[in-house]
Amino acid sequence: MLLLASWLTAASCGAVTRVVYPLTSLDDADSRYEYDWAVLRAALQKTEPRYGPFELRQSTQAMSPARVAQELMMPGGRINVFARATSPELEQQFLPVRLPIDKGLLGYRMFLVREEDLPRFAAVRTLDDLRKLRAGQGKAWIDVPLLRGAGFTVVEGTSYPGLFAMLNAGRFDWFSRGIDEAQRELQERRTAFPQMTIEPTLLLQYPLPLYFFLRRDAEGKLLAQRIADGMEIMIKDGSLNTLFQQYKGESIKAGGLAKRRVLHLDNPHLTPETPLSRGELWFNPISGK
Repeated sequence: MLLLASWLTAASCGAVTRVVYPLTSLDDADSRYEYDWAVLRAALQKTEPRYGPFELRQSTQAMSPARVAQELMMPGGRINVFARATSPELEQQFLPVRLPIDKGLLGYRMFLVREEDLPRFAAVRTLDDLRKLRAGQGKAWIDVPLLRGAGFTVVEGTSYPGLFAMLNAGRFDWFSRGIDEAQRELQERRTAFPQMTIEPTLLLQYPLPLYFFLRRDAEGKLLAQRIADGMEIMIKDGSLNTLFQQYKGESIKAGGLAKRRVLHLDNPHLTPETPLSRGELWFNPISGK
């Protein structure tokens, strides 16, 4: 009741909800989060009649993933929301909006590899075959414990841009990326890394929800409820799927999922609250939606 009273008071007074999301890289080629912030903006717009006006902006200072978490932990930190693949630790530290922003698409993984290594990947038939090749991931990314727990050798890089140079230099053999991530990154970095390509025969799949996370305080609870309400409206009126197709549709089609050998992994790091039973929240690789 107190939370309800808070937003009624805020809306009636015309108070502006100020939302600040992180700048995660100064790299001009980094477009990883454009879709996430488009969803956030749309969710806030959908809830203006109920919650009042909002102001959405990006932080001015670039932050590492660790710094992003630190800023959200601090009262009065420079951001009050971020988007990230979930983990039990994140869901305990922060307040998750348990609606997958990208419909779970992040858990469908293609590989950026060196063109000279394509024959090695063409011979992969099983997870055991893939375990013979070294994976590359960012330091402390949620995929790292998942892959290591499944028996893979994982080489961590300290910066996102540096991972492409590490792949190029042979520090690891495959850079596991979401379907749309791999294709965007290949286009963005083709000139800098002409030997980098997308492996065309394999698809690694595991459940990996991408959530918005908020600070665990009164403001965070109110903002989490507003985002959840807005996303539920978007799910029901079809606008979330419209945005999803706008940002992800071409990459899904170009990915040729039906022609790929799918290797499935479990994700033992999901919490019991993960909404796996709500089929409308998740990407369907058969329909492409």
